[in-house]
Amino acid sequence: MDAAQQEATARARELQRNWYGEPLGALFRRLIDDLGLNQARLAGVLGLSAPMLSQLMSGQRAKIGNPAVVQRVQLLQDLAGQVADGSVSAAEATERMEEIKKSQGGSVLTNTAQTTSGSGAPTVKRVVREIQSLLRSVAAAGDVLDAADSLAPAHPELAEFLRVYGAGRTADAVTHYQAHQS
Repeated sequence: MDAAQQEATARARELQRNWYGEPLGALFRRLIDDLGLNQARLAGVLGLSAPMLSQLMSGQRAKIGNPAVVQRVQLLQDLAGQVADGSVSAAEATERMEEIKKSQGGSVLTNTAQTTSGSGAPTVKRVVREIQSLLRSVAAAGDVLDAADSLAPAHPELAEFLRVYGAGRTADAVTHYQAHQS
């Protein structure tokens, strides 16, 4: 790899860090390890070609162009966290990965067929994920945290909201949401 390629790769990884909170190589390797996948299986679940996944991991490409794929990455991150904390078994994770693979992405609040519980109301987790998705589509996690730091002295509640939903874990955001519904 020549100096220009190394510079382009470093620039792509920095953009990934800004957009996704970390370079995609690290993020995808963690998903592979946590969910017991290989690169080809991860690519299949995400809806990417194996070469595209490889290019994103290596920094040859910086951005995931398809919003549905970005949402699948977020869903897999949540699933990996659930597997890690023991709330989802390996067998359940395999089932959920098949569901994630079939998901079309898009707004979870407007697609009521996919997002409602038996009562017809959107689930708390889905509402939280929509808020997270919206914030993350507007700014990278680092930018959201910078904004939260700027707001904190005058508006601590808004700063907390940005931190929890813009850069935090879904489980923490669900707890926050439930604590503020009354």
